[in-house]
Amino acid sequence: MAHDRSFPLVTRILIGIVWPTLQVLTKRERRGEEKLPKRGGYVIASNHLSYIDPFVMAQWEADNKIPPRYLVKDSVFDIPVGGWLMKKVRHIPVYRGTADAAKALSAAVDAVKKGGVITIYPEGTMTRDPEAWPMSGFNGAVRVAVAGGVPIVPVAQWGPQEILWPYRKGWNVFPRKTMHISVGDPIDVSYLGDDPTEEQLTEATNLLMDKITELQAEIRGEVPTTPRIDVHTLKKPETNRESQED
Repeated sequence: MAHDRSFPLVTRILIGIVWPTLQVLTKRERRGEEKLPKRGGYVIASNHLSYIDPFVMAQWEADNKIPPRYLVKDSVFDIPVGGWLMKKVRHIPVYRGTADAAKALSAAVDAVKKGGVITIYPEGTMTRDPEAWPMSGFNGAVRVAVAGGVPIVPVAQWGPQEILWPYRKGWNVFPRKTMHISVGDPIDVSYLGDDPTEEQLTEATNLLMDKITELQAEIRGEVPTTPRIDVHTLKKPETNRESQED
């Protein structure tokens, strides 16, 4: 079975900067890491809370010998220096709503077939839920897993929003916050077959978001009290900066 878990040079350099910074500024609480597949490709699907949670995820992935590699909104690749870095660490641009939209999924499928790990935020943007619960998701993570013949590993985060919440001004670093990450059992999507319908993809995505929500609820010690927000009905958010979709 293919097993591509190599760390590009630029990735190693960036981890050398991000890792010690987060070690100093945050505390960590992690659960279920033994559930991560030891070999072969797979998709990590996580909730999206804050501008900083990709850095928290990257630190956690590096600790588990997983090269951080994400699907990222294409406009980020247009940022000077930042776009160059995105390419060097092998992140994949997402051209949503364009003729090139399928390229991201094809690149992600190719990566997992080679034994790589791709991280996807199914919500496609940071949660708009006022209590920071996961929203519904787009079906890209399920599509990649089906086409690549790999499992999806659900992961829940909690904590980054306490440092930087996109709908509140300012940073809140001290006292140090705990970055919680909880890993669920890998989800086998082979039951969907090679050519699932949109309805099947949507149902599988809903089940995935249910699992991520369940993992987050275990971290928080509470359950959602309001219906899940539908990402397909969202309008541009009012944040303290322009919203970034991944």
